Amino acid sequence: MDEMTEVRALRAHAPVPDRARLAAGRARLTDAARDGELRRALWRRREFAVVAVVAAVTAVAVTAALLVAGSGPGRGARPATPHIHLKGLSAHDFLERAADALDKLPAGTEPSGKQWVYATMAGGGPDGNLTSEDWNRYDGEQRADHPAVGDPGITISRGNTMRRGLQGYDSPREVYRFMAALPADGEGTLRALRKRNAVPNSTVAGAAARTWDDYAEINALLHADFVPPAGLASLYRALALLPYGSVTDHLVETVTGRKAVALTQDVVGVGPGMLPKRADGTPRMAKQTLIDPRTFHVVGWRTVVEGKVADTQERLTTAVVDKAGERP
Repeated sequence: MDEMTEVRALRAHAPVPDRARLAAGRARLTDAARDGELRRALWRRREFAVVAVVAAVTAVAVTAALLVAGSGPGRGARPATPHIHLKGLSAHDFLERAADALDKLPAGTEPSGKQWVYATMAGGGPDGNLTSEDWNRYDGEQRADHPAVGDPGITISRGNTMRRGLQGYDSPREVYRFMAALPADGEGTLRALRKRNAVPNSTVAGAAARTWDDYAEINALLHADFVPPAGLASLYRALALLPYGSVTDHLVETVTGRKAVALTQDVVGVGPGMLPKRADGTPRMAKQTLIDPRTFHVVGWRTVVEGKVADTQERLTTAVVDKAGERP
């Protein structure tokens, strides 16, 4: 028996409902859709924080291959900071594993143009520790920050006021969308960065200078406060292809005492007058990117001169808020 034929025969003489009969049901369906959209809108402001939690949980699972196994009588719970096998681990391998973890994370919801990206930073140097707090509107039209450390008021600037090496981009939105569109592979990402050329190239020719130019493009984007996980993964895969990179064989401490992986990039080939080398040919200066060993997100940066840390920055807070001066 053909059930569908039988059903059609039974319904052959049924009248087709007109628009008036359908209107009440259509109205109920529309109201339900609007209610759902309202609930989604109420959650958008919180989604940034939720995605951060998901990122942390997922990355913990993916980093299991890096963690030191622990078992036996009397052994308690794993400490808050994981013990990671860094000795003998190359920068390439670490970055590839980090990229694989980031690829598994959701992108979250992109802010609206008039929302603000809020960030706080801690810095240490010869003058002691400093803390900065600022707001960048997502469309790049405005920026707000304190006129001085500890000042309770804020000043609002207009126009392109990107900071921390991102002056070649018009807005946090442009940074986010450029990163989201990067190829998944390292070679493709390097080609995209060279084409964009947001950071002026050095005036010195040679392979070492080209490496530094590539690093400068990557480093600028690593300073962005609001990034898509897949875009960060692309940057890591591009960084993994550059020479002169290494990972310290132990976790280092940030300004606030957090543990992080220090990814070092030697400053080579930019010019003997500005960055001279030692007698043995090794560089006198290096840049370090500090990476959270669980989430693989960038938490800070350090400059190392003659083997000693000369200055350091740490990202403390990043969130999306609705107006300048608002804190999460």
